[in-house]
Amino acid sequence: MYDVGDAAVVELRGDLDLVGFQLAIPVLDPVTAGSARTVVVDLSRSTFLDCSGLSLLMRAQRRLNARGARLRVVCTDPMSLRVMGITGLKTTLSPVASVREALARQEPES
Repeated sequence: MYDVGDAAVVELRGDLDLVGFQLAIPVLDPVTAGSARTVVVDLSRSTFLDCSGLSLLMRAQRRLNARGARLRVVCTDPMSLRVMGITGLKTTLSPVASVREALARQEPES
């Protein structure tokens, strides 16, 4: 995890399955409860995403929305993007291709 201005970037690596979910919660929860106005979850080094990984992202988004902050997701993996699309969460999560792009995005999530 690192800060860029008023944003926090969390890099998640490996499989985002049930075990990955359990390992990521202690890292992601303090960030989503913190003061960052934007939290970027960088999945560029993640190798697998299933419903547990999606649940992790939606949990982060709910926590951030509750305090008026935003979630940005970085993901270019075709299979992960496909899972997001099949579940209907690709529109909700609005993944972008890079951390730079995520940080440049200023409009609020809808």
